[in-house]
Amino acid sequence: MVAVADIELAIGDITEQEVDVVVNAANSSLLGGGGVDGAIHRKGGPDVLGECQELRAGRYGSGLPTGQAVATTAGRLPARWVVHTVGPVWSGSEDRSELLADCHRNALAVAAELGARSIAFPAISTGVYRWPLPDAARIAVATVRGCDTSGFDVVRFVLFDRAAHAAFESALRTER
Repeated sequence: MVAVADIELAIGDITEQEVDVVVNAANSSLLGGGGVDGAIHRKGGPDVLGECQELRAGRYGSGLPTGQAVATTAGRLPARWVVHTVGPVWSGSEDRSELLADCHRNALAVAAELGARSIAFPAISTGVYRWPLPDAARIAVATVRGCDTSGFDVVRFVLFDRAAHAAFESALRTER
C-alpha cells in the first residue's frame, strides 16, 4: 500500500505559498511566459531566470521535455525551490493524460529528492494549454494519490478561482 499525505486545496496565488516547493507549470523554454510561469518568474526574480538559463545552456539545450521536471532556486518567492514541469497541450484526438500524470509524478519525485516536506501545485495545463478542468483535476488527484507522499507534510493544489477549486474538490470526492 502506498502512503499518501492528505491533499489540501486553496484558492489563491501560488507565488505566495510558504512551502518548500512551488511547482511551475512551465513552458519548455524554461524562460518564463504567461500564466503561472510568468507569475513565478516575475516574483521569483532574476535568480530563477538565471538558473533556468543555465539549464538551457546545458542539459536542456532543446528545452525541458513535456512531463519532465527540474528544480531551481525560488529566488524571492517564499518557497525554497521551484520545480518546473511542462504540461501537455490538450488534444481532442490524442490521449496525452499520461504526460499530465508524469508532470505530477516527476514534480513529486524531484521535490522528494530535494528533501522537501511541503509542495504546492497549480492546475497544470488548464490555462493556455486548454486541458479541461474536470479531467485535469481527476488526473492530478489520482496521480498524487497513487504516489508515495509519506515524506510530505503538505501536498496542496493552489487554484486560481472557485471553478478550479470546485473541479478539484469534486475530484477529491470521486477519487477516494
